[in-house]
Amino acid sequence: MPDYGHPLRFGSFVTPTNAPAAKPGELAVLSEELGLDLVTFQDHPYQPGFLDTWTLLTWVGARTERIHLAGNVLNVPLRQPAVLARSAASLDLLTGGRLAVGLGAGGFWDPIVAMGGPRLTPGQSVDALSEAIDVMRGIWDVSESGPLRAGGQYHRVAGAKRGPAPAHLIPIWVGALKPRMQRLIAQKGDGWLPSLPYLQPGDLARGNKVIDEAAREAGRDPAEIVRLLNVTPQESVDDLVQLALEEGVSTFISMGDDERTLRRFAEEIAPAVREKVERARPRSSGLTQTRTAAQRARRRPGIDYDGVPESLAAKAVEPADPAYARYLSGYLRSGRPGLVLRPQTVAEVSDAVVFATRHRDVPLGIFSAGHGLSGRSLNDGGLVIDVGALNTVEIVDASTGHVRVGPGARWVDVARALAPHGLALTSGDHGGVGVGGLATAGGVGWFAREHGLTIDALRSVDVVLADGTVKHASAEENPDLFWGMRGAGANFGVAVSFDFTAHRVGRVAFAQLVFDVPNVPLFLENWGRALEAADRSVTGQVILGPPQGGRYMAQALLVVDSDDPGVIIENLQPIAEIAPLADQSVSLAGYDEIIGAFVSDGPQQGQGEPLAHSGLVEHLTPEIGGKIEALLKTGASYFFQVRAVGGAVSDVPADATAYGWRSANFSLVAMGSARSGLDEHWERLKPDLEGLYISFESAVGEEVLAEAFPPAHLTRLRELKRRYDPTGLFRDNFFIAP
Repeated sequence: MPDYGHPLRFGSFVTPTNAPAAKPGELAVLSEELGLDLVTFQDHPYQPGFLDTWTLLTWVGARTERIHLAGNVLNVPLRQPAVLARSAASLDLLTGGRLAVGLGAGGFWDPIVAMGGPRLTPGQSVDALSEAIDVMRGIWDVSESGPLRAGGQYHRVAGAKRGPAPAHLIPIWVGALKPRMQRLIAQKGDGWLPSLPYLQPGDLARGNKVIDEAAREAGRDPAEIVRLLNVTPQESVDDLVQLALEEGVSTFISMGDDERTLRRFAEEIAPAVREKVERARPRSSGLTQTRTAAQRARRRPGIDYDGVPESLAAKAVEPADPAYARYLSGYLRSGRPGLVLRPQTVAEVSDAVVFATRHRDVPLGIFSAGHGLSGRSLNDGGLVIDVGALNTVEIVDASTGHVRVGPGARWVDVARALAPHGLALTSGDHGGVGVGGLATAGGVGWFAREHGLTIDALRSVDVVLADGTVKHASAEENPDLFWGMRGAGANFGVAVSFDFTAHRVGRVAFAQLVFDVPNVPLFLENWGRALEAADRSVTGQVILGPPQGGRYMAQALLVVDSDDPGVIIENLQPIAEIAPLADQSVSLAGYDEIIGAFVSDGPQQGQGEPLAHSGLVEHLTPEIGGKIEALLKTGASYFFQVRAVGGAVSDVPADATAYGWRSANFSLVAMGSARSGLDEHWERLKPDLEGLYISFESAVGEEVLAEAFPPAHLTRLRELKRRYDPTGLFRDNFFIAP
């Protein structure tokens, strides 16, 4: 008796009639409301009485939220495979991974030819479908860097660019009746999708035998291939139970366009079948069943892939999945995690954390947007919990500035949501940064001197702790956890929601000044004096690199929180006079426009291990300037940044948050490499530094930890670690040993 271990699924098979045009979409929405797992549409592009199936799938995808979608089956002779692959990946991305692709080799050749398609023999149509599958999988496989060359006589691409990668591993189901097509499924497909009315007694058993034998010959486990079946309303509960238990069918798709019949199938038939079948055999998690033997061979040791909770299995990403390419690079660092969990809700984050507790021997990264300079959200061979789906930005009360933000939102998304309300949050200088990482570390942004750090605007945070429980932390509730989350939050859990008090802001001035620097120590000393003396509405940074032709150039980026030209000039003039200007520009813009200018929507391409060092200082002295010049002169750092803090940052008592270096007026950041000698030169700077900011530091270890937090802070943090994470689950981002 076949038992392929697949979870039971139930769906609808809707005729895409265009009279009335609204009916197929309404039946699809009803299918979701009734709790069905998928909705499918037949595809006959030559039929003028039908809506175009692909257009309909897109329409339904936009009108639904949960249900999966598929053609049943798509007419490959009239749908060019490379274009179909891009269309499928696009729809899968837009629907959050809800697409399956059902393919058919064609059969009604006269209308296919009338529409401009080729006339193929049965054997040729199988060969053409085989080529089409190769092309489609090749387009989706962005893990290969080179252009795609695939296909053959009927469908061929010669140097096509790959991508986009779909949101999940799109299954390919094939409609087939004859052995040759069934053998093709065994070699290249993910599911067999026949229709019961076209089958003769014994056809399912014979087809299963052909597929199973051919799969084993191809080195595949027959259980990798899902058995689906289009059934009529006439089949009873017992009929479907028998098909499940004796023929291995796990997905039943009800044919018909009658609302009453659809309700009966969803509300009466499906639950009864599920109950009887699941009583006979336990339901699997579903994670293993969607991967082939070759795909499973790319799994990493030490991870219980088969034990992934059912709530996370469908969207989990393994090394063989198309979506895995997203996790090969962050902003500056490469990664090759063993498994990426992508929770969609707070409850699923809890499930992911509990799963991680069973994997203490592999690294654990928490991924918001992948922008951290240290790259700790990715790892090699470990787990990654991607909270990107928790990306909401909610204006709770615009009059008070109360906003609620998910950790997966990017700061540019926050800025754009707040701008129409005349609100903003200081939030770093790059809009691509994820909220979760920055809002638990500090947050040095364009309004730091006027409004403080990002954590200074935080009024509460919800955190999933190491045991999977959710704690609300604020000044009134769990205040000790709230203290630790503001500066060392990565040590205590996964932040899943932030409440902030945003500040009022209108249009501001954004100034870019390029200085010709004849004397680096004098320039930095004057820069420091000018920024310390500037009005608090002025915040900014200056960036230097190695000398070019013996000359140093410094690029200053400054924000003045004013739209009054007189005020802007008055505030910028003392800064502009500290050295000769090679170039300058000042423009008025919204904060969302400024932070949006520092965003690239292209893929992150970081490689290797980044090397970045951070330091905090109260004043820019000639001694510090001299050491910075020596560092730059050797080329040890290709990017040296001096960011202004002080002002409102220093107004907060040093012991109010885990971020403790409140007296500093400047944050120093140097980026380089081990080969360039950055470590050696940075050691010479250390005696002049008061501490460091963890978001800009790539080094690890007890010595670095002691520089990141004042001694009293570190003692308190260890006590909190013992209370909230005694086993040290969260250990891959400035680990504070409990």
